[in-house]
Parts: sequence; structure tokens; C-alpha cells
Amino acid sequence: MQALYAYFQTKDEDYAVSEDNLMKAIEKIYDMYLLLLLTFAELKVVAINRIEDNKKKLRPSEEDLNPNRKWIDNAIVQLLEDHPELKALAEKRKLNWEGAENREMFRKMFLAMREGETFFTFLNNGVSGFEEDKRVALLVFKEEIANNEVMQNYFEEHSIDWIDDLDLCCAMVIKTIKGFSESEQPILRLYKDRDDEVDFVKSLFRKTLMMDAENEVMIDELTKNWELERIAKMDIILMKMALTEMQIFSSIPTKVSLNEYIEISKFYSTPKSNGFINGVLDKAIVLLQEKNKLKKTGRGLLE
Repeated sequence: MQALYAYFQTKDEDYAVSEDNLMKAIEKIYDMYLLLLLTFAELKVVAINRIEDNKKKLRPSEEDLNPNRKWIDNAIVQLLEDHPELKALAEKRKLNWEGAENREMFRKMFLAMREGETFFTFLNNGVSGFEEDKRVALLVFKEEIANNEVMQNYFEEHSIDWIDDLDLCCAMVIKTIKGFSESEQPILRLYKDRDDEVDFVKSLFRKTLMMDAENEVMIDELTKNWELERIAKMDIILMKMALTEMQIFSSIPTKVSLNEYIEISKFYSTPKSNGFINGVLDKAIVLLQEKNKLKKTGRGLLE
């Protein structure tokens, strides 16, 4: 959707360049996911440095000399820090949190985390074990990492697409940690089936461009009381994508396509867009069925 919007805004841009940028943006989703997994080790480094600094005080307290190491020894944090696949992927994709600015960001993040009730309770509740460590790692991620304003600003500054991808990547991190056991710690893949999913993305992008004129005629026909110029550009793009998907992908149920684009419109278009798009696409489905342009394979796919 964003790639098509950018393409239609520039008009004279080569579609191959737009498609290449689209695929790069998808790859960067995986970079964000990996960077989020690497945050745990960074927070551990800050905790260790703080302990070492406290021991060097002129008059260290008992707590300074015998600090609570429960976070540093957290099993999930250790597994992520030592994870060979995560290390290899980060190195291959040149991902890290190096640099004074990033170190300062994690220092501030740890200080805020240390003052939080979740962290205090974890350090002092007397509960130990793998499941407790997992529970706390998830809470810390949700409360202190994913929702950290400085972290969100970092992602927004480093990629125009990343702020839109943050919720997805956070969900991936949560799913990853929940999937960890003491014997297995799988890292998620970007694609379940790379060939199939890359083909879907490219086909939807290319076919939406190829069918642009005919889809625009249909939208114009179904919105006779509206001039196309008065309809939000994002609404038009979403409807063009939906019309293309319903006609081209025979294995995707019509209702799935309809619901998907209505949901997308709730996040990216105007407050009333989902109702408007729903009404237009409902009429479009009837029209496409009359013209025998909805060729679906499998039972119930037209529903």
C-alpha cells in the first residue's frame, strides 16, 4: 500500500525501482525485529557496568558490594546474549547498538526500568526459575522496551517505514520469547515460505499497477455521486488493491480480501473510510460476479 501510494504520487518513477524499494522495506522489518532482540543484552551490559561502578565508590554500601544479580543472571537475557543464530544474523545484516548515543539511550532506559514496580518486584519476590525469568523478560519488554519513547524515536529517525512496523516486530519478539524453552530457542524467520510470499507481494504490486485503469473505471462507476478527486487517495489505492487481489488470487477467499482492506483502512485512512470502502467493495463484488471475474478455487471462496 505504501509503495503504491509513493508510486502514484511520483507518477514518473520506474515501477521496478518502486518494487525494489518495497522489498527492501520488507527486509528492514526483520532488521527491526533482530535489533529489538538485541536490546536485552544491551540492558544487561548497563546493569553490569552499574554494579562495577558502585563497587568503586569510596564508601560502598553492603548492597553495592553484594548487589542483586537477578536481572543479569536472567535465563532469557543470557540465552539471547549468547544465541549463536541471533549473533550470526546480526553480524550478517550489520546490526548492532554500538555508539555513544545508543549506549546513553540504554543507560536511561535501564534507569527508568530500575525504578519501575515490575523490575523491583522481580528482584525481590524470591521466585526463581526459567518460567519466572521468561515472565519478567516479557513484562520488561512490553513495559520498558516496546513502549520506550526514546527507542520509538530511534526507529522513526532511522527508517520512514519502521514506526509503522513497530507493533508487528514487537509481536514477533513476544512470540519468540514465549517460544523459548531451556532446550530450544528458535528465532523467527521473516517469511514462512519465502518463494510463495515474495511472489504474492510482487504479483499484487505489479498487477495493481497493470490493472490501474480498469480498476479506476470500476471505482468511478460505483461512486457516481462522488468525483474521484474528492475521494481520499489512500481509499482509492486500497480499493484498487482489493479489486486486484480478489480477481488475481484464486486461492484467497473474497471475504478475506474484503475484511483485510477494511481493517487496513482503519489505520491508514480517514475515520469514515472503512464504511465507505466496505460499501464500494460490496457493490464491486456483485459486479465482478456478474461479469464472471471472480474465479476462485475451493469451496466457499466466493463467500
